[in-house]
Amino acid sequence: MIVVTTENIEGYKLVEVKGPVFGVIVRSRGLGGDILAGLKSLVGGEIKQYTAMLEDARKEAMDRMTKNASEMDANAIIMMRFDSGEIGQNMSEIVAYGTAVVIEKI
Repeated sequence: MIVVTTENIEGYKLVEVKGPVFGVIVRSRGLGGDILAGLKSLVGGEIKQYTAMLEDARKEAMDRMTKNASEMDANAIIMMRFDSGEIGQNMSEIVAYGTAVVIEKI
């Protein structure tokens, strides 16, 4: 599965647009992480526990998006983007989305 943030893929032509595709995941930070993050925020710097959690969540959202596109018989996703938000006080939502398409090599 080719996934790009652009509208076109060099060397390929668009044959069919299958439609919008997305993958979503919601993760909870957990009490231990919140305590460590609170302490780290006092002195500044990267909060590595949150960075790792969000990186894993993005990968999972992309995996779900590509699985969704495969089920639509697409072989590529164009215009891929991420979006994120907070749900409640300790949950993060990550969405990967784009347009599922069928492409052919030129």
